Amino acid sequence: MRHRYLTLLRKLLVSDRGDIKDMSMLDLFRLETENQTAVLSTELMDLEQDPGAEPKLESLMRAAHSMKGAARMVGMETVVHIAHKMEDCFVAAQRKEIQLGSDHIDVLLSAVDLMNQIAHLPESELQSWLLQKQEIVERLQWRLEAINHNQEFLTKSGEGSKRVTNHHAQHGNTVSEHFQQSERSPVSDEPVLRINANRLTRLIGLSSELMVEARWLRPYANSMLQLRKRYGEISALLERLRTGMQGGVIAQHHTGMLIDAQRKLIDCRSALTERILALDDYDRRNSNLSAQLYNEVLASRMRPFAECTQGLQRMARDMARKLGKEIRIVFEGLDTPVDRDVLEKIKAPLNHLVGNAIDHGVEHPQRRKQLGKIPCGSIRVVAQQLGGMLVVSVVDDGQGIDITALKSKILQKGLVSKAVLNNLSEPELLEFLYLPDFSTRDEVTEYSGRGVGLDVVRELVRQARGSIRIKQMTGQGCKFILQMPLSMSVVAGLVVNIAGEAFAFPLSRVQKLSSVSEERLSVLESHQYVQINGEMIGLVSAQQLFGGRNEWHCRQELCHIVFIANENKKYGVIVDGFIGQKDLAVQPLDARLGKVQDISSAALTEDGEPVLIIDVDDLFRSIEAHITEGAAGSRVAEVEKQNKNLQTVKTVLVIDDSLTVREIQKQLLQAHGYRVDVAVDGMDGWNAVRRKKYHLVITDVDMPRMDGIELLHAIRQDNHLNSIPIMIVSYKDRPEDKQRGLDAGADYYLAKGSFHDETLIEAVMDLIGEAFS
Repeated sequence: MRHRYLTLLRKLLVSDRGDIKDMSMLDLFRLETENQTAVLSTELMDLEQDPGAEPKLESLMRAAHSMKGAARMVGMETVVHIAHKMEDCFVAAQRKEIQLGSDHIDVLLSAVDLMNQIAHLPESELQSWLLQKQEIVERLQWRLEAINHNQEFLTKSGEGSKRVTNHHAQHGNTVSEHFQQSERSPVSDEPVLRINANRLTRLIGLSSELMVEARWLRPYANSMLQLRKRYGEISALLERLRTGMQGGVIAQHHTGMLIDAQRKLIDCRSALTERILALDDYDRRNSNLSAQLYNEVLASRMRPFAECTQGLQRMARDMARKLGKEIRIVFEGLDTPVDRDVLEKIKAPLNHLVGNAIDHGVEHPQRRKQLGKIPCGSIRVVAQQLGGMLVVSVVDDGQGIDITALKSKILQKGLVSKAVLNNLSEPELLEFLYLPDFSTRDEVTEYSGRGVGLDVVRELVRQARGSIRIKQMTGQGCKFILQMPLSMSVVAGLVVNIAGEAFAFPLSRVQKLSSVSEERLSVLESHQYVQINGEMIGLVSAQQLFGGRNEWHCRQELCHIVFIANENKKYGVIVDGFIGQKDLAVQPLDARLGKVQDISSAALTEDGEPVLIIDVDDLFRSIEAHITEGAAGSRVAEVEKQNKNLQTVKTVLVIDDSLTVREIQKQLLQAHGYRVDVAVDGMDGWNAVRRKKYHLVITDVDMPRMDGIELLHAIRQDNHLNSIPIMIVSYKDRPEDKQRGLDAGADYYLAKGSFHDETLIEAVMDLIGEAFS
């Protein structure tokens, strides 16, 4: 085991040092460019808010000077000239010869973009890029010279305002003869992981201690060999003694042999005791060092939240200027440590939400004045740790969400009838914002109106095992709250016993624990409840969910309950016992298993026992399906009584990732006597059809994990399921979309745009008839 730790650590350290050692001068220049252009961008935008700020100008001058020096080292003369002219501008501003305004900042930011492009262009494309972009480079240099001499230049939507940004993948420059001809090692395709120097030092120190500890094993093994040899001597003595005593007379020298054997046994026992104590001590040291090493390596994956916000301020500034708005963006909690994998997954949703706040939320300055607000709108991005989770809030002080306009758009798209719409609560109405192809804007602009929005954000957040919710006050602003795990490698879990097996609830999703007597449980409409602090909370047995038992009764003095909650519901899950809280190293399930219902991953405890980690969001769906079966039964009970001669109540499975759409369809079908189960996406629906028989499946197309077309193919290819009628209800209403669904095996295709109560029920009756047969 120790050898394994050392091998892994050695690989980590060698590869980490090798990344720097093997980097060419060009690689190092690119790394330097990333750092210095980040400083330039941030400080320029800060300077725009506080023109003439001496510390900002000093920092900008130093960054430009560093860029000039680094570019000169690799022979990138164009970058040298641009950085030099930028440096001159900052020096002139320091001397009060010029004052840098927003138009000047635009030009300087364009220069930053250009230098970034040059640094990251593949070496083989540098010369050709320079020839193609020579006019842009010369124009930019001229404009920088004009700023330095306080001259007028074009800044509006003509050639002078053109950006040269083309992401960070199209860059280039002139190259000196020396730079062209020098040999460099090829750029590695492997990702480089940056580790804090102090943390790397601690890793090396721990590895040294582990190596010393590993060397202790050899003399320990030798001492055990000596102990075995001494036992052999004792065995030989006892054998001689046995042979000598066969005559029945114990001679004096036999007595001496017996005493000698006894002494050797005592010595061996003492030596063995010492070795056992030494082994215990070694085990403790080994465990402590291993834990420290593990924690340090794990910590090396954690990066400050600030890395997720790089470029966000620049994006907000440029977008606000194009829209004619004034925006001040503030970041809080930038030092919050987050797993780098989570950071990568949260960047896109964060960019979209900030862009949404600028475009949809914050009003134009004139409108804000009319409303009694300051002209400059505010957007706050706040990151914090709460209950072992990363919580990121994007808060603006804009107009909020116009509920009246939202209702109008829902009716305009024909998503629900007016009668149903009037009964929806505000949270249910806000759920429509997550639907694909849904936009509150009528006109299509660079930023809005295409219907590609919050549905993508929610899907990206779900992929990171997170959630998103909205809080808003019309006219006062909006708040989007993202909740995600701090790390995708380790989870703090509550390990419980369910039917003799170990399962773990992520601790961040556990509200509280309780152990109550069975007398405190009450039954309502065949479902169990418990009253906690005056609140009636529904209960479900984990054995029913995971073990497939139809009935359950508490057979212990106390019933152990784990309370879980999401944005809308709270439930208590009855388990067989609490094992304890543990930090679990997450291991993904074998891909061949597919999505295992209610399980997200697995882990091993310190004693090697497997633990299944519960997917709480999936568990909520299973609980609701479990409860719905009983609820649906009670809803149709009266109709069943009136139709005693009818033997079967038909069951329909509704699959849609929109809570609102699911509920509307479920209520319509139940009102006509059908039993209804629901699933939140294709994978959830696939699990449902395999464990229960349905008369009809109604599915959406665009869903996470498994879309409707994939679900259709899976059902039609299964010999036991391919006869189930399937209806698609989708927002995609083009003829080619309809044909694609029918070709995949759908029996009916209904566009949500033409969705009405009657059309859905008529289509269902066409396929399977009335609820009773």
